[in-house]
Amino acid sequence: MEKSDEDLIARYVDQDDELKKHVENHKRFENCLEDFNRRVYLTPEEEIEKKKIQKMKLHGKDRIHRILSKYREK
Repeated sequence: MEKSDEDLIARYVDQDDELKKHVENHKRFENCLEDFNRRVYLTPEEEIEKKKIQKMKLHGKDRIHRILSKYREK
């Protein structure tokens, strides 16, 4: 994320429960993906799980950006 986005998140995360939830989920998904990326080999089931997490992370990031856009308008 860009520095300006990180600043907005830091500014509003304690005031906006939805933003906080999506930021926490994004961090959790990032940690899971890092774990998958450290592995040399993934089973087919793990590959599917990794793709699922990537999609959820992307969806969450999109939601974070939509929330931040309303704060940019202020």
